[in-house]
Amino acid sequence: MTAPRTSQASLRVFQAIGPSTASLSFDVLDEPVSCMKAPLDSRQLHAFVILARTGSFTQTARELFLTQSAVSHSMKALETDVGCRLLDRLGKKVLLTQAGEQLLVHAERVLQEMASARSGIERLGKWGVGRLRIVAPAALCAYLLPAVLREFKESFPQSLISVEAGDSASAVAMIESNRADLALTLEPKSEERFQFVPLFSDELSFLASPKHPWARSGSVPRAEISRQSVVVYGKRSLTWRILDAYFREEGIVLNTVIEMGSFEALKELAKLNLGVGILAPWVAAPELRNGSLVALPLGRRKARRDWGALHWRTRRLTLAEETFLGLCRTASEDLFQAETVPA
Repeated sequence: MTAPRTSQASLRVFQAIGPSTASLSFDVLDEPVSCMKAPLDSRQLHAFVILARTGSFTQTARELFLTQSAVSHSMKALETDVGCRLLDRLGKKVLLTQAGEQLLVHAERVLQEMASARSGIERLGKWGVGRLRIVAPAALCAYLLPAVLREFKESFPQSLISVEAGDSASAVAMIESNRADLALTLEPKSEERFQFVPLFSDELSFLASPKHPWARSGSVPRAEISRQSVVVYGKRSLTWRILDAYFREEGIVLNTVIEMGSFEALKELAKLNLGVGILAPWVAAPELRNGSLVALPLGRRKARRDWGALHWRTRRLTLAEETFLGLCRTASEDLFQAETVPA
């Protein structure tokens, strides 16, 4: 490495006062030492505020359970730290200088903020107090989470809850940017940064109008699948990837695929017999119960999906988060029991 180049001013100092002293001057003339003064001691500020109120070292020492000598030394250290006199001692009475009056304004504000911070943190440590930020697909927000959140609020009435709808890609982005604590999503292929907590599994089915020939016969002829108009949700979603891989393995090509941006629109097209939808039956549980849609298997093999919660691998789940996930498991069991899917 090459030696740092000194300025002409530094060289003149070196020649004038010699090498033993000039090393200190180089920092001043070339690049000042980049260090900031340490923050003021909060204990000294606390003692200073009490002394300003009482005007007495004796009374201040009594309130702080310290000796009078300890308070006196603390104030001398504070004056040394700020670089000016803060107190005028008139016999046993203590008065603030102009600098002391200015410091008092800031010290009271700082100590109040510190007290508020401590109080807020202590409240978070109490039972049922905190926040829970969830991101989940629209289907889970509509059909699973209402029952979960109702039970959760009974256990954690003071917890602040926020839920945002988002697909798998946006869910991961929200975890990365610390805008969500948990992401309910399908299991990703590989995400070493995150921990995946399994919750439940489901399977995809054809959803058809009762007037559709498949619904009338109760079966899906394999040869007719490629000639059928199929309605799917989001071809950029993980669900579409699962479907695409499933039909490729079955040797079936979906020639006519209608992509919809909402589950409700997908179900409406299927009810109008304008195509056969592909969804998990629990998303269409009301329609299956009232008979406006009929669920049929995709084939002999099942197209299964694994749902769970993503969070940072290095972060330990809180009690509230563990409770929330347990309620999701229970609610999913109730949801699957309610769906009516023909055998």
